[in-house]
Amino acid sequence: MYNVMTDQDFSFLDAVAAGRMLTGEQISEDYGHDELGGIYSMPQAVVQVCSTDEVSRIVTYANQRRIPVVVRGSGTGLVGGAVAVHGGILLETVKMNQILHLDRENLTVTVQPGVLLMDLTAFVEQNGLFYPPDPGEKAATIGGNISTNAGGMRAVRYGVTRDFVYGLTVVLPTGEVVELGGKVVKNSSGYSLLDLVIGSEGTLGIITEAVLRLLPLPTCTASLLAAFPEMEVALGLVPAILQAGHIPTAMEYLSGESIRYAEQYLGKRFPDHSSDHYLLLTVDGEPESVYAQLDTVAKLCLHAGALDAYLVDTEERRDSVWSARGAFLEAIKASTTEMDECDVVVPRSCIAEYIRFARELAKNQGVRMPFFGHAGDGNLHIYLCRDNLPEDCWHTILETCFTHLYQKAAKMGGLVSGEHGIGWAKRSYLHRQFGDTQLRLMRSIKRAFDPNGILNPDKVFFLEE
Repeated sequence: MYNVMTDQDFSFLDAVAAGRMLTGEQISEDYGHDELGGIYSMPQAVVQVCSTDEVSRIVTYANQRRIPVVVRGSGTGLVGGAVAVHGGILLETVKMNQILHLDRENLTVTVQPGVLLMDLTAFVEQNGLFYPPDPGEKAATIGGNISTNAGGMRAVRYGVTRDFVYGLTVVLPTGEVVELGGKVVKNSSGYSLLDLVIGSEGTLGIITEAVLRLLPLPTCTASLLAAFPEMEVALGLVPAILQAGHIPTAMEYLSGESIRYAEQYLGKRFPDHSSDHYLLLTVDGEPESVYAQLDTVAKLCLHAGALDAYLVDTEERRDSVWSARGAFLEAIKASTTEMDECDVVVPRSCIAEYIRFARELAKNQGVRMPFFGHAGDGNLHIYLCRDNLPEDCWHTILETCFTHLYQKAAKMGGLVSGEHGIGWAKRSYLHRQFGDTQLRLMRSIKRAFDPNGILNPDKVFFLEE
């Protein structure tokens, strides 16, 4: 279906991006995998693109030559979404890292896709503004966040990346450049192609600019840490807090197991060891309102049976609590030889039952399965750790566990991925849940955008039925 690249193809790419094309041994092995590394395949060429025009010229050529094209930002994905599984051309966007325009009147910022989340956050906050999406990997690119519709801890109040994208400049697989959306707040003008591209994991188009929605920077942000005797008590309180009219910025469940991994990884102590079950809540807004809400929530926690509930209000406490929470993924990864992740999302009311199911599954399969989760939106991160399992046994256990985990989520009304996407790794589980009809519709959309199937082929779903 795809052509192997020739010297003529390499010459064309070198002419478009002189000095920014890599081939053969020039290509680092890092380009062959993403953060977890479970899927490995090398591109034939890596091009570090710098402009919409370069992307358009390369994609036009690749479409004519039937050469697959994959886009990669920082490579922080966890499902093989930016791995060139069919070889071909890998377009790296990290050099497209300019913040192009801050529009205070319309509360927007226009950026290139290679801007890092942490750099965007710092820039807008220095200007008294706020970009709420808060995925855990701060070194991820904005293009990658948009392509996976990344979520993060603030989703419970502010929503996900999709809710903060007003407009996109997109290079289609044919090489055509389209402007989707803009700076308008409302849009009821036909099908939303903008929303199709957001979350499409680079299969429908290549994002080269984004207009992002901003908010005024909250004047105060504070957190509450509550320890509970049992997981069910902690998670059972989540709906009660929301029903009482309190919508925290973030509401996280921290397990004692994950906290201990983080302590070992970071070499610093968590401020509380009275329990194995914690809720960490953050509220932002005006100071008087913030502390009044936290006081009310603390009383709700204590009334429900919390062992303790206290403000994370000193620099030392903030550092120890949030550095531990931010290190969970890397800490668990450092504790094992290899791991894979179930990024499942279930209704909030089902979280405790789902975790009990996962624990029993881990026990029955003889595999270590640490986890943590966004309690406020039902998105759980469950990690299957290989440790010393033989390779054949490991892959068998992975398939068994993932099958049971996703089947259980589906029965609860949940979905395969809450924020990390499907990529290459989770395609079969998506198909099992969605079935032929929804997959047929997705393939039809893919064919309408990409008739020759060159753009990130066989990601999200198999191209051929």
